[in-house]
Amino acid sequence: MSISKSNAVSPFYETKSLDEMSKTEWESLCDGCGKCCVLKLEDIDTGEVYDTDVGCKLLDCSSAQCHKYAERKTYVPDCVVLTPETLGQISWMPKSCAYRRLYEGRGLADWHPLISGTPDSVAQAGHSVAGLIFPEGSVDDEDMPDHIVDWNTE
Repeated sequence: MSISKSNAVSPFYETKSLDEMSKTEWESLCDGCGKCCVLKLEDIDTGEVYDTDVGCKLLDCSSAQCHKYAERKTYVPDCVVLTPETLGQISWMPKSCAYRRLYEGRGLADWHPLISGTPDSVAQAGHSVAGLIFPEGSVDDEDMPDHIVDWNTE
């Protein structure tokens, strides 16, 4: 009986830690869902953070993509730039987020574009905010609590 070895190479996200990844590898982990780019409300008494269905002013509501990703800190100074160092401090990242999943040792979801081979799989699996959010400025501040939603699905 002859046994052959597999020459398959494991993908980088299974062999490297988050801080070992190149910038290109790191950026490819983002599935483009837009969940981290919706406005958040924080309960001042409890510190609990709530997602809304209102997108950041740079977020394209129909595609869930940032209009000015490379320059986002210029336009939105309080935009959180996710890094391997800051990831553990950002508790509001959605459970479905690839960065969070890898940080927690859960691997990528089967609908992630690096697994499925297509960016359409995110929306098909119901994990994109594209087409489901309002643009920033279209909702009055006093009405924001009415726009709290739970995007935190797996």
